[in-house]
Amino acid sequence: MSIVEFLLIGIGLAMDAFAVACCRGVEMKKFAWKTALLIAFFFGFFQALMPLIGWATGSQFQKYIMAVDHYIAFGLLVLLGLKMIYEGIKKDKKEKCPSKFSFWTLLVLSIATSIDALVVGITFAFINANIWIAISIIGSVTFLLSFIGVWLGQKIGTKLKGFAEIAGGIILILIGTKILLEHLSVISF
Repeated sequence: MSIVEFLLIGIGLAMDAFAVACCRGVEMKKFAWKTALLIAFFFGFFQALMPLIGWATGSQFQKYIMAVDHYIAFGLLVLLGLKMIYEGIKKDKKEKCPSKFSFWTLLVLSIATSIDALVVGITFAFINANIWIAISIIGSVTFLLSFIGVWLGQKIGTKLKGFAEIAGGIILILIGTKILLEHLSVISF
């Protein structure tokens, strides 16, 4: 996979963290650098850790499913993408931002927003992606977008939440489609 593909996957995966960071920013009367950096660190760290765990798990099974790994990678990425698009457009927008952002709340939200990254890590094992480059980029992108999310949330609120989830879902579907087409030798990048 190329750096651009890792960047796009990082952006797609970071959209949930971005949306939650926007929620935290909405609660701020004045932008707090320390809080924004702490949120960005937690989200970035777990977005990098989860693909590593997924990759380690997927690597154990790769030799058994090598013949169909591209179908599995495609399926997982498309399902995650569709889930994100659904969450971005669903009608019930009464979802509230967490009212209290304690250490434990931040920890739980960091893990919850990075579960998708665990699945992507499994696909990295199936396609022999360089996991160290992948997690470095994914963690950095998530850190940056989470920090920006806190700032934007403080400035303009959560209006970008639905758009961010839809965009992230589309990116994951496109990457999954590219993986499938490359393995079927329909296209070559």
